[in-house]
Amino acid sequence: MPSQRKLAAYVAPMALFVVLLAFASGLKKIDHRFWFASSEYWIYPLQTIFCGGLLIWFRREYDFGRLRNILFVSLVGAVVFVVWISPQQFLAFAARRDGFNPDVVADHPLLYWATIFLRFLRLIVVVPLVEEIFWRGFLLRFFINENFERVRFGTFSWVSFIVVSLLFGFSHSANDWTAGVVTGAVYNGVAYRTKSLWSCVLTHAITNLLLGLWIMKTKQWGFW
Repeated sequence: MPSQRKLAAYVAPMALFVVLLAFASGLKKIDHRFWFASSEYWIYPLQTIFCGGLLIWFRREYDFGRLRNILFVSLVGAVVFVVWISPQQFLAFAARRDGFNPDVVADHPLLYWATIFLRFLRLIVVVPLVEEIFWRGFLLRFFINENFERVRFGTFSWVSFIVVSLLFGFSHSANDWTAGVVTGAVYNGVAYRTKSLWSCVLTHAITNLLLGLWIMKTKQWGFW
């Protein structure tokens, strides 16, 4: 079995991320005041700071491998971005306006830009690292062998592929289940093709960067 520290390194950042999301959801049910009903405005920055801190703390435990196939992963990241926005952009689905809207603090420039910075830091650095370390670095191998360290990164198994694709997809909101399952399958494919966790992280980061820029342009905050 892997050491407790190694297991914690791959699981704890994701666990903390999910706990903070659940905490935010719980607060919304308690009170209608802004800091409860819109708790994501302060919990998202906490996720960025605390989960980022865990990633730094456990940094020596990760085996990211060498970054490979940069052009390939860049193209895949862009294609996945198109998958996510297709219902609204090309299929006339209703725009998703409700969500984390930084414009609520637009009258305070310093706070506004700090909010934008932390939101993009979370989106393109913390989330890709946390999720790829957990889903591809840990779970994709764990469903092959509980001692996941013994499984070479990018080893294929139908059971592992299907289960992780589904779990990844359904870990998102119901509106994003279809896109999430497709994305999980595609990101698994990147792991199989590149044999590099860094390449998976870069793919995810490119998707999220493009999505973040599109959100800012279209003001469809529901995609955050």
